[in-house]
Amino acid sequence: MKNKKWILAIILLAILFGIGIYLYINSSKNINSSNYETEKTSTTNSSQENNTNQEENKAIENKTQNGQKSNNAVEQQPSQEENKVEYKEEQIATFSTKIYSKDSARQNNIKITCNTLNNTTVKNGATFSFCNTVGKATSAKGYQEADVYDHNGNKTKGLGGGNCQVSSTLYNAVLAVPSLKVTERHAHSNDVPYVADGKDAAVAYGSYDFKFVNNTGNDIKIKASTDNSSVTISINSIKPI
Repeated sequence: MKNKKWILAIILLAILFGIGIYLYINSSKNINSSNYETEKTSTTNSSQENNTNQEENKAIENKTQNGQKSNNAVEQQPSQEENKVEYKEEQIATFSTKIYSKDSARQNNIKITCNTLNNTTVKNGATFSFCNTVGKATSAKGYQEADVYDHNGNKTKGLGGGNCQVSSTLYNAVLAVPSLKVTERHAHSNDVPYVADGKDAAVAYGSYDFKFVNNTGNDIKIKASTDNSSVTISINSIKPI
């Protein structure tokens, strides 16, 4: 009986010892596995951080390089101040004609036409048209009826009477500049008192026009004014400084 008890006790101790060994081995595996996972995670994070740092460094480097390229490109381009070209106007011709008529309607028409013509720029190589620049004389523009010549040389009333004195004054200013080539000009059907014979330029919108081509090599500007006693037109050359 005693022997059986000892045998059972030994078996029980063996079982407990086996269980203890088993638990010890599993615990060691879990610890090693945990350490491995920790090391693996640490390595992965470190690698990711390195990759992130490398990508950020590359981005910063590229940004810096792009910034340098952009700055270099800006430095290579001329500044706005360098691109800005200044111009000056130089008078190359001027001509004046006397207003003999004291008719207020005629003087009104001359003033409107001078104001419209004033500061007109004609580009180099371009053709100037008096009729296209001034336009048709209408009451809506403020024009009034004044003396004009009909085709037979008789005086009659018409809107814009007096415009021909402005066009004739311009014609004589143009004649003073050899490189301004007159391409259309018409004489009046009767004598006019404000210019010499053959120096007039009759205009009538839709039929008679005064035209010239600017061959001066520069743009030109037409300056026109009146003081009710005379009409003065100047031509300025626009030249770079």
